[in-house]
Amino acid sequence: MNTAIQEYYNTFRGKRVVFCGIGVSHQPLIEIFAQNGALVTACDKRTSEQMGDLVEKYQSMGVTLCLGEGYMNNLQGDVVFRTPGIHSNHPSLVEVRKQGVVVTSEMEEFFKVCPATIFAITGSDGKTTTTAAIAELLKTTEKKVFLGGNIGTPLLPLVDQMTCDDFAVVELSSFQLMSMKKGPKVAVVTNVTPNHLDVHKDMQEYIDAKKNVFLYQTSDSKTVLNFENDVTRSFGESVVGNCVYFSHQREVDNGCYLSDNQEIVLKNGGQQNVVMLADEIKLPGAHNVQNYMAAFAAVSEYVTLDNMKKVAMAFGGVEHRIEFVREVKGVRYYNDSIATSPTRAIAGLNSFDQKQIIIAGGYDKHIPFDPFAEHAVKKIKLLILTGDTSDAIEACIRKQPNFNEAELTILRAEEMEQAVVLAYENAHSGDIVSLSPACASFDRYPNFSVRGRHYKELVGKLAE
Repeated sequence: MNTAIQEYYNTFRGKRVVFCGIGVSHQPLIEIFAQNGALVTACDKRTSEQMGDLVEKYQSMGVTLCLGEGYMNNLQGDVVFRTPGIHSNHPSLVEVRKQGVVVTSEMEEFFKVCPATIFAITGSDGKTTTTAAIAELLKTTEKKVFLGGNIGTPLLPLVDQMTCDDFAVVELSSFQLMSMKKGPKVAVVTNVTPNHLDVHKDMQEYIDAKKNVFLYQTSDSKTVLNFENDVTRSFGESVVGNCVYFSHQREVDNGCYLSDNQEIVLKNGGQQNVVMLADEIKLPGAHNVQNYMAAFAAVSEYVTLDNMKKVAMAFGGVEHRIEFVREVKGVRYYNDSIATSPTRAIAGLNSFDQKQIIIAGGYDKHIPFDPFAEHAVKKIKLLILTGDTSDAIEACIRKQPNFNEAELTILRAEEMEQAVVLAYENAHSGDIVSLSPACASFDRYPNFSVRGRHYKELVGKLAE
């Protein structure tokens, strides 16, 4: 472990450090902090039976466990780490702040101590693909690239492996950004549309959280914003460093745009360079063209034009994002389980020129389905609904003025197994079937990944 990060951990020696939530981001930290002399308490809603072997492991390390209902009551510590799933203004966290306790998070601490150049990406849609694309692009520089954050890998435990010559590419959710007070070298906001309104008190709180990705940058930083999104375009007024835009509808003065002849162009002042044609990008869909424009603008000082084109032509994307599963009897099956909001589902619908068979529905995040319904009547031939939001989605579609039951059939399925069978029985050679839920998964699954893998497993069992 390098000297700087060891000194960081030493500042916690003998201090009471509380971890609220024993999930992916906290598990390695609980071990590291305990090994470095902190007095660690780990809290989680799960019971000891549900925690399994972790209970014995942490107890053997001297970690105090607080499990089950009420795990957030009476927090006692000098520093409290919250998991992104716990709202920054949870009543228990508000109370300990009043007592002078520091409330922080794995990602906030990472930003404080990371020696690498940080690229931070957020947005309502497209942030994971954009994050992954930026990482792939930076790998062409032959420098070490660390990829993590909301995309799945905690990065604070890896800081001891990083140097100032490396890159850290971080996907950030609104929940991670709510209390962020330090900015990255390069910030990207793909778009901001209604999302997570089941957790955020209102849309303004959600917008304010997203703004934190650039509000604490310095004058030598860069911020990449979507010009065609009203919210992100307005962010430009608050950018501290160099503000660049990307647009698929018009030429921008500084940034990346799609020309009339479908060329992706990087522009800096008077200088313009064509990167590639939009249809040369391997990932399907107009939204992925926008994702790449954001990525190109972000890495323009670090990656050559030739390498930008090579990566975009070769990179196959991220699991659960319009992921091709298999072809059965001439029918192509796709997994777009990441489409946890109506806008993401719309992007999936618009990725193909033909009408599709869609499996949708899930947990209710209190987001209007009207925009999805408007596209559904144009882009879906058969809609199979399952989950808590089935009624709401069907009602929105049926009230569309151009809804025609002869052109858009709506079926119901109790579970994913039945939904896949219905798709299989009703599909014909040349059709596209996609899991594109427009909803979160929490009514039936722990997360969208589990949902997507279950769907892929079921599709994998379909008979030829």
